[in-house]
Amino acid sequence: MSRLTIDTVYLKDTLAELLSIASPTGYTDTIVRAAVGELRRLGLEMEITRRGAIRARLPGKSPLGARAMIAHLDTLGAQVKMLKPNGRLELVPVGNWSARFAEGARVTIFTDKGAYRGTILPLKASGHTFNEEVDTQPVSWDNVELRVDAIIKDQYDLERLGFAVGDLIAIDPAPEFTDNDFIVSRHLDDKAGVALLFATMEALVRNDAELPVDLFFIFSIAEEIGIGGASVLTDDIASLITIDNGTTAPGQNSSEFGVTIGMADQAGPFDWHLTQKLVKLCEENDIRYQKDIFKYYRSDSAAALEAGYDVRTALVTFGVDASHGYERIHMHALRSIAELLTAYAVSPVEIGRDREMMGSIAGFPTQPMEDADVFPRPVKPQV
Repeated sequence: MSRLTIDTVYLKDTLAELLSIASPTGYTDTIVRAAVGELRRLGLEMEITRRGAIRARLPGKSPLGARAMIAHLDTLGAQVKMLKPNGRLELVPVGNWSARFAEGARVTIFTDKGAYRGTILPLKASGHTFNEEVDTQPVSWDNVELRVDAIIKDQYDLERLGFAVGDLIAIDPAPEFTDNDFIVSRHLDDKAGVALLFATMEALVRNDAELPVDLFFIFSIAEEIGIGGASVLTDDIASLITIDNGTTAPGQNSSEFGVTIGMADQAGPFDWHLTQKLVKLCEENDIRYQKDIFKYYRSDSAAALEAGYDVRTALVTFGVDASHGYERIHMHALRSIAELLTAYAVSPVEIGRDREMMGSIAGFPTQPMEDADVFPRPVKPQV
């Protein structure tokens, strides 16, 4: 069986629903419940960690040497650092993103007494007051503050209404789905990846696809702070494909169209055999692809490896313009990735030895080195 047909209407509707649910790292319970509801509708069995990471399973012919795909439910956000004397809130970022993209953002602040709306503004926000100083203020989190939409004149009013240091803040995504299939929004990293997992599941379930091994769909909840897939895999999982954003920017080979296959990130190269398999599947199924390397980027797979999981890893990405800002992607990339994931899910297992965590050299794969003299013999000096 080759790639399956993807229901792009379902994919787009799922993404829109995910974007409507606030889920900054540390405040993900609501989106976890929404994901569980959709998994139940699709008929998948699942387990949830105590903090909310999800591991769902589609059974295959064998549980050994299982495959897994992972995307993260959490997004960038902010947190209250201090209640300021002027009645505004000092902030720190949750995740790695620039205050340049925070300026002007509409937000929701979650307090113990309820949620409030507000706006992140530069300290010098009024051109009628500060004139050219508005354009010369440095870009940093020390130079922004949060204006709450409530009657507040000082920090005591903030305390009275329930604001406190540590309150978490969700940034409005402001999504727009254009008629020519571009999608512009915050938090496409990685709500689009989550939507891709659901679109892949839907296609496999709808086609009653036969899988050679169990296939796990994993949703992590703390990727933006580097934890990601550190605590939700099982020892039976032999390969892990991360679905996340690729950066379309000068010096990068990513594209907003087709599949971008990550060859390495700041944690190092991805597994050669698994990556080559994905490239081969793209070529066999006429799926447009390109390769890229990300120097200032890491994903769920790095967290899994650092946690000690002996698992082959790969990264497939949808090209994102202006990552961690007002991001833009295209449906062509989303559909292409989902098609690749379905082709991978039904493809035969090529490294049977991966069924066991440990074993002999028998069945261990070989990387081609026909043109290399792997172990050159020393040249004896002439007398």
